[in-house]
Amino acid sequence: MAATRRVDPHELRAALESMRDWVSGEGAEPPRAEVARAVRLSLHLLSELAPGRTVEVRVPPHAAVQCVAGPRHTRGTPPNVIELDARTWLGLAMGADSWSAAVQRGALRASGQRADVSAWLPLVRL
Repeated sequence: MAATRRVDPHELRAALESMRDWVSGEGAEPPRAEVARAVRLSLHLLSELAPGRTVEVRVPPHAAVQCVAGPRHTRGTPPNVIELDARTWLGLAMGADSWSAAVQRGALRASGQRADVSAWLPLVRL
């Protein structure tokens, strides 16, 4: 997906809808390409809603984005990093999980003073 292309809300909603059962623990894991698509679309929407380069959100192996206004990071490891698995990220993106619960169970690792994007979550309520 090109960085300048805006996320189509209908495309994002459809991608997240297809993940709902897996995220809730009621379904099998979807094909990797579908998970990657949902992760990429949702991360790109986050970067549209919170433009900037202060925080890096990583959902390996699918995608990473920089977002949140503030001091710009240019080289090396960013000082504000959030890393989590696809299932946790998608749960946060669709409102099926909460930031504090994900942190408490160790599913979300955040380092740095600004490494909190919970103000922009959920991206879509399903």
